[in-house]
Amino acid sequence: MAGRMLNREEYLAAWSRWHGGADTGQPLVRGWLSTAHALARPLAGLPPIVATVFGLAVAVVAVVPAAAGGRWLIMAGVLVGLSGLLDSLDGALAIGTGRASRRGFVLDSAVDRLTEVAYAAALWAAGAPGWLAAAFAALCWLPDYLRARAGQAGVSETGAISVWERPSRVLMTGFTLGGAGVLTGSAALVVTAGAGVGTLLGAVAVVQLGVSLRRMLGD
Repeated sequence: MAGRMLNREEYLAAWSRWHGGADTGQPLVRGWLSTAHALARPLAGLPPIVATVFGLAVAVVAVVPAAAGGRWLIMAGVLVGLSGLLDSLDGALAIGTGRASRRGFVLDSAVDRLTEVAYAAALWAAGAPGWLAAAFAALCWLPDYLRARAGQAGVSETGAISVWERPSRVLMTGFTLGGAGVLTGSAALVVTAGAGVGTLLGAVAVVQLGVSLRRMLGD
């Protein structure tokens, strides 16, 4: 199986199985996964771990142009977007070529959380208040932590697809930094607003997920 790449519909179905039956019909999720699948097809021979490590490195490097400010913030936004694509690419390579494993699944989840710390650090370096950047990071982590704990309690489903899933986090961070690079005179205001909106969406997601998990846990 490792030499063959699943077609898009097969990949979406396999991705859903690996993620507890998560819905792939929502436009943002489906578009994100379809893009990753299209990028993975010509790279089917690449080990998924290469994309995983490179994606984390790119996210960390994005902090440097974010700290430089000015037009460099556009580059920071581009790097954040690239890191998100690389993160999806490693999953597409692993699942689409039959190389997915529980070890890789856990590693990918851990790297996702580390890249989100880098995103928060980039927002802080670009001018967002430290407390707000910390709240942004925490609310990137909390929904997935809740899912993980629910899984340990026996819940096999992922729960509701919220407004603050991985694609939303990447896009919010990338567009916020890029927008600050365009509006250099108001960069601090833009990144503060973006971090604030992300934090609010994260809070909404926790409520959405909490309601869903409460129903599935049944007590």
